[in-house]
Amino acid sequence: MRSSLTILILFFLFSQPAYPQQPFWETGFYSFFDNTEFGHSAYQIPQTMAGVRFAPALGVKWDSVHSLTAGADMLFEFGSNKIPGDIHPIAYYKYDKEPFRFFMGAFPRDNAVSHYPRIFFQDSVRYYRPNINGILTEYSTDHLFLSLWLDWTGRQTTEHHETFFVGFSGKYKPGLFYIQPFFYMFHFAGVKNPVIDEALHDNLVVSVLAGVDLSPVTFFDKLDINAGWVSGFDRARADMTGWFVQPGFLSETRIEYRHIGLFNTFYKGEGQMYYYNDHDNELYWGDPAYRAKTYNRSDFYIQFAAKKSLNIRLIYSLHFMEHSIYHEQVLKLSVNLNDGFNCFR
Repeated sequence: MRSSLTILILFFLFSQPAYPQQPFWETGFYSFFDNTEFGHSAYQIPQTMAGVRFAPALGVKWDSVHSLTAGADMLFEFGSNKIPGDIHPIAYYKYDKEPFRFFMGAFPRDNAVSHYPRIFFQDSVRYYRPNINGILTEYSTDHLFLSLWLDWTGRQTTEHHETFFVGFSGKYKPGLFYIQPFFYMFHFAGVKNPVIDEALHDNLVVSVLAGVDLSPVTFFDKLDINAGWVSGFDRARADMTGWFVQPGFLSETRIEYRHIGLFNTFYKGEGQMYYYNDHDNELYWGDPAYRAKTYNRSDFYIQFAAKKSLNIRLIYSLHFMEHSIYHEQVLKLSVNLNDGFNCFR
């Protein structure tokens, strides 16, 4: 892998002679400690997730809008005997000229889904699945944002399922008020030459939120409230059962003043993830807590540093479900040199 990466970088640096080239480097460092206390819960498990990710990369930019980047995102879990830990290659082309942005290859996941609610992607996805392998295209102006992406997450073998995401998100914000849609479809096929036939699964999650951002007209640094409809759709094609629909109400509130903040999420509706007992997190990447019909999460946080190059956040979360209160403690640190990446919601 090391020799292949060296050859690729040298190709970047000495190819495309017709255009002035600008070599660059970037480094991302991300450490997390996430302790969840979900004892006796039917929907979540108590666990501690802790580790450090280091993502160095080199690249070349030409004609002011085109760039190629290559590197690796390396994970080491605290207490693990696996050294090195999981390694995720980074290799992608990027086109960046307002109002368009386009990625293709293996690139940081936060470029596409950092703004999605947790009913779509739970926190552990950010810790352990840092890259998208596929395509992202965006259109962004002062009032309109549109994003379409593809993430190929599993190549079919005799041991592994064929899986991929197709997703879309947007935001129209002409003033203080906005509307924000989210969508993804997860395709979960069987393994090659299965011993026991499995149904091909499709999981869709759709949400449309309307909100108001009062930050510009109040003394708060952030004051953003939204609410709307969300629904999961599940089917197993071979079983011929049709779609199982799980609609609900979703609301998010973010209040921040100086270095102190609150991010609250409330859900009320049908329990999500119809086939969770059969395929759990192989099929579902959202937070399993949304299998509850009523769920509220309150994140109280202190922002010790909030810069592009350095971000440190301490979070204490209260989870209200199953007529109980569960606790969670999180500390996150992110260092981004040059472009890097951002791992904070």
